[in-house]
Amino acid sequence: MSRYRPPRSAGTPLITAAGAQRLREELDHLWLKKRPTVTQAVSEAAALGDRSENAEYIYGKKMLREIDSRVRFLRKRLEALKVVDQPPSDPSKVYFSARVTLEDEDGKLILLRIVGPDEIDPKQQHISIDSPMARALLGKTLDDEICVQAPGGERLYWITAIDY
Repeated sequence: MSRYRPPRSAGTPLITAAGAQRLREELDHLWLKKRPTVTQAVSEAAALGDRSENAEYIYGKKMLREIDSRVRFLRKRLEALKVVDQPPSDPSKVYFSARVTLEDEDGKLILLRIVGPDEIDPKQQHISIDSPMARALLGKTLDDEICVQAPGGERLYWITAIDY
């Protein structure tokens, strides 16, 4: 069995303005602050002598590879992303960046926000536009019934509010 795995799909190339700003800030932090610090530490460790047994040197080089890999990913991803900063022309329907309040079968309210795959945050109830729940919600209007296939079976929800 080979170790090759095909590259994972990057997902829908949409992002909110706040999400794009966070990615740019991460890129700036890595490139302008963290990388120079690690580079300095690696050069100091290299000056100590034998590099083959120098743990600080080996660990620093590994950190540089990880930082460079993340920087490459962020640069490519930011070029490919489309920033959505305007509300849709029809705010009565669910589209990208919508905040949707749902009511489940038990009467429990759930507040979700549909965001890009780079912005998912379960603590804030931000779900990816590529998720089954978001796909079921897209294009729906107030008081529509949504049926979502969950691991425990089908679940029914009703849209009680839509906000942008």
